[in-house]
Amino acid sequence: MLKGDGHLSHDLDPHDRPPKDACGVFGVWAPGEEVSKLTYYGLYALQHRGQESAGIAVSEGSRILVYKDMGLVAQVFDESILGTLRGHLAVGHCRYSTTGSSVWENAQPTLSSTEDGGLALAHNGNLINTPELARRLAPGATRATTDTEVLASLLAQDRSQSIDDAAAELLPQVKGAYSLVFMNEKTLYAARDPQGIRPLVLGRLERGWVVASETAALDIVGATFVREIEPGELITIDERGVRSRKFALAEPKGCLFEYVYLARPDTTIAGRSVQSTRVEVGRVLAREHPVEADLVIPTPESGTPAAVGYAEESGIPYGQGLVKNSYVGRTFIQPSQTIRQLGIRLKLNPLKEVVAGKRLVVVDDSIVRGNTQRAIVKMLREAGAREVHVRISSPPVSWPCFYGIDFATRAELIAGSLSVEEIRASLGADSLGYISLEGLTQATTIPAERLCRACFDGVYPIAIDRDNVGKYVLEAKL
Repeated sequence: MLKGDGHLSHDLDPHDRPPKDACGVFGVWAPGEEVSKLTYYGLYALQHRGQESAGIAVSEGSRILVYKDMGLVAQVFDESILGTLRGHLAVGHCRYSTTGSSVWENAQPTLSSTEDGGLALAHNGNLINTPELARRLAPGATRATTDTEVLASLLAQDRSQSIDDAAAELLPQVKGAYSLVFMNEKTLYAARDPQGIRPLVLGRLERGWVVASETAALDIVGATFVREIEPGELITIDERGVRSRKFALAEPKGCLFEYVYLARPDTTIAGRSVQSTRVEVGRVLAREHPVEADLVIPTPESGTPAAVGYAEESGIPYGQGLVKNSYVGRTFIQPSQTIRQLGIRLKLNPLKEVVAGKRLVVVDDSIVRGNTQRAIVKMLREAGAREVHVRISSPPVSWPCFYGIDFATRAELIAGSLSVEEIRASLGADSLGYISLEGLTQATTIPAERLCRACFDGVYPIAIDRDNVGKYVLEAKL
């Protein structure tokens, strides 16, 4: 029997799957600190970005030790394991698979051997020329089936130059999204693709430096935010401090979906808090799609900031109409058929006394297949709601992502084939309103030309060869 992993909107309902997050990466160079514990807490703060596997690599200066396993950060590591991971620098990773199956061999950090030691690498994003890169390696050179393993092996096999020189030469030939944190026995490195699609930030500790996917991870470990790592930048951190070099011209195209769903609300991107952006999105949504109603409620918790903004702008009271089970995010018990039929109720349950007889505005962050929203509408009506008006704080998700979010294919996306009115009818809602792409973009305060909006408009900033992309592109060639 297959082991259930408790993502209820997916595993309890095999016909629905929310957008799966990009991965989380963390690196620290801090002599005298317990770097494994700092990395553990950094990954804990980034757990929302990947829940399939977790790993930490450490070095005390002479060798790299890696520990990784399937599961959540708190399931993979305990005090005794962290106590064996000693050193002055570390890199960590929590994974959601976008290239390669979710198996132990594909967990990160990836460890490769170099002529004079080792290289441990953690990657957030997704490459789109992986088969081309893999052809540069000798047959059997990699054990895993990920773009990360290919990248690490290519960096490790260039024995004629230093790691940072090898990276500066290789990375301009790598296409796609990559925020990388990697290390040898003595030095920490970080790099970001020329488009800067996935976030990566630099922080300062009292006795060292931290690199992480989000500023929230810096906060958790007591690091002070210094700056974002620039698109096309490679940094090196050792006893001489932080050194920077540009390996490509910056062509910024930050992921717009980070603002909608991926990033924590307490993270800051481009100087603006994600929470503030999401509340502003709700205000814009209220202006674009007003409705007469009695109560604004969020789909916890992803819809909460936008619901607050919608209520503030519309003047309709904000309330909690759905209760979320906080412990339902991950379980290893396969649900029975009876429980499976309950579906979303194990994750969300209505407060009947709050919603009964009310005209509701239900705010959510996105619709992928629509099954979750359909179940919520049905559940609220059964609880006595008089009207259910659905408002979505992103435009219709009509196109797949090839840069690190595992969306469904276009054929599986409800907005890929249905109009807004057809989606409304499918959900059973009294009305349905999506924020416009222009409204969402303006709420971020980032110019449209500096954002990747491909999942909404189908305009991909890096050309896609459809024959050489896909989660199992390397496995298909084995």
